[in-house]
Amino acid sequence: MSLTHFRCRGLRWFCGHTGCVRNVFQKSMNKQKEPKKEKATFAMGCFWQPDVVFSNLPGVEGVVVGYAGGHRENPTYEEVCSHTTGHAEAVEITFDPEKISYQELLRVFWENHDPTQVNRQGPDVGDQYRSAIFYHTQEQEAEALGSKEAIKKSGKYQKPIATEITQAGVFYPAEEYHQKFLQKRGLATCHI
Repeated sequence: MSLTHFRCRGLRWFCGHTGCVRNVFQKSMNKQKEPKKEKATFAMGCFWQPDVVFSNLPGVEGVVVGYAGGHRENPTYEEVCSHTTGHAEAVEITFDPEKISYQELLRVFWENHDPTQVNRQGPDVGDQYRSAIFYHTQEQEAEALGSKEAIKKSGKYQKPIATEITQAGVFYPAEEYHQKFLQKRGLATCHI
């Protein structure tokens, strides 16, 4: 049996057909061209407003609102609001680091809420409204800690920074009616 009797299946580049070599090379090139996507997870009060803010940034490919940082699996909104799950309302962002940096996402995070408030943002009170950065890599942890230190030293806030920085765990998407909540209603902001 000659090598030419093997079926070309991409991985069998040794079959002797130039088509097989071409298929393997093409698959390899396609993998190299796929943009690298990363995740970032932030809690900064009610998740509706951060959904709008981050969704409008070039390089952000998706934003999902949900629950992070707690101990209950698959929590509901009502359970999170009961203060028994430990979860914060959060956004999980998928982004292309070649188009927007994690550092830029951190800048937007710090500029769009009050990181000195403990378990609240404006009129929303409760541990689910806390300020938190949930890092996915050691690089994100270092950048988050560095950005927090820079905010402290900036003198922008008179009160201590309350933002927690912890490793991301399981992220639970919120119920469908929360996804793109403001956009579905033609609103750009929660505030009047």
